[in-house]
Amino acid sequence: MPTVISLKMLVYRICLAEYANELKASGNASRWNSKGNFVIYAAANRALACLENVVHRSSEGLNHLFKVMVIEIEDSVSVLDISVSSLDIDWHKRISYPYCQKIGDKWYNEENTAVLSVPSSIISMEKNYVINCRHEDFIGKKIRLLGTEDFAFNPLIKGD
Repeated sequence: MPTVISLKMLVYRICLAEYANELKASGNASRWNSKGNFVIYAAANRALACLENVVHRSSEGLNHLFKVMVIEIEDSVSVLDISVSSLDIDWHKRISYPYCQKIGDKWYNEENTAVLSVPSSIISMEKNYVINCRHEDFIGKKIRLLGTEDFAFNPLIKGD
């Protein structure tokens, strides 16, 4: 059963430098959202954000100029937490995108919380965060970009 938690936190997103100056969503479908749902994905720490990029991008795509976006979520923002134990056993597999999207779309459309905390499909004991860009807490700037940091993928992890 999902629980609602409240805490102040920093989350991290690594993206191409050209997209790092504002919190903006593409509306493209991904694991926890269907196409047309405008969400931003972030990770609990820089290392997980890096790993997510390495897994989800081809090695050539890691040669571009990247930035780490440091995002602050105020403690007044409620977060819906999805635990691994509440999910189907195969939730982390690519074929389970429709299953995860159904959960994320329900959360997105209900708009009860601005943030959905989900397990990483790579390391299930780590957390990723899905931010609803149409939620009043996002619009009201309770979730904001604190700044950016230069980031380069180490050649040892890029498979060069």
